[in-house]
Amino acid sequence: MKNKAMISLTLAALFFMMPACSDAGAVDSVQISKETVEKTMSKAPKQAPSATDKDLPEGNHVLIETDSGSIKIELLPDVAPNTVANFKVLASNGYYDGIIFHRVIPGFMAQAGDPTGTGTSGPGYRINAEFNATKHVRGTVAMARTSDPDSAGSQFYICFAPQPHLDRQYTVFGQVVEGMEVVDQVKNGTVMNRVTLQP
Repeated sequence: MKNKAMISLTLAALFFMMPACSDAGAVDSVQISKETVEKTMSKAPKQAPSATDKDLPEGNHVLIETDSGSIKIELLPDVAPNTVANFKVLASNGYYDGIIFHRVIPGFMAQAGDPTGTGTSGPGYRINAEFNATKHVRGTVAMARTSDPDSAGSQFYICFAPQPHLDRQYTVFGQVVEGMEVVDQVKNGTVMNRVTLQP
């Protein structure tokens, strides 16, 4: 049983830490202009936001609008305060607007948040991990990262189904509370037209 758990953890880690080496679930050909990437990157702060920063954006819900409908996420500042602060600042700055879901694996998860659409980029800084006891269930929202626990930036994923092998390995910071049927329709290349903070 321990061997099965270790194999699952290893496979999960490899999936998230090798975006440039693996095409599993990745968009076949993404044509995102240099100008678009630069415009998105200009919306990122110069350094990672913190929960102790003054003037953090208000609201603990996020609305992701796609052509298929909207996804409402409840943020979890009690378990991942700095990760939530980072996500709120990026969302309120319009950083996520127009970014695609670049890696979608049915039955597993949909990943987004890279302005280049390749799975290899982020906001230009890293945030520290805030691993917590919140389980990976259907609709869980967590930060993607490389093999370095403190390498997350702007990429996140939404689980299509429970993924217990990811528990305490990735920072869970939100939960889909409305629009899970929209998440189920997400495919490689689905665009997040607009991402906004809600009360």
